[in-house]
Amino acid sequence: MSKYYSIHEFSKIIGVSAQTLRNWDANGKLHPHHTTVSGYRYYSDEQLNQVINVKPKNRITIGYCRVSSHKQKDDLERQIDNTEKSEQQELVEDLVQMIAVFSCKLQGKRANKAKKLIRELIQEEVDGKSHKSNVDTKQCTEN
Repeated sequence: MSKYYSIHEFSKIIGVSAQTLRNWDANGKLHPHHTTVSGYRYYSDEQLNQVINVKPKNRITIGYCRVSSHKQKDDLERQIDNTEKSEQQELVEDLVQMIAVFSCKLQGKRANKAKKLIRELIQEEVDGKSHKSNVDTKQCTEN
């Protein structure tokens, strides 16, 4: 037995809006499996499999870059560089940036641990000297 999805359930699963499904129905691209008397659209498991297995058509992406003034030429060049990057390059750059941030945080934590350890050692040394000087003072007064 087939499971049926409401227009909202189906739209969430396939990643389009309910309005897009309505448009597809009107354009003949994808009709619901059945529509109730009250006008509710329902889609089947078979339709879900068809939609998921459809490969998207090759599309051309056109990058558009602009700035308001000549002073922003550097911004324009940066925009052009970003539009020429592939998605993989952007992902790699994002990952490198994340690694750099975490590396800095880790180094900061290590530095804080080292500072804390140094403070503790200094404090122990100060406490130890004051304890030794008290002992020496007592020995001198007893003799």
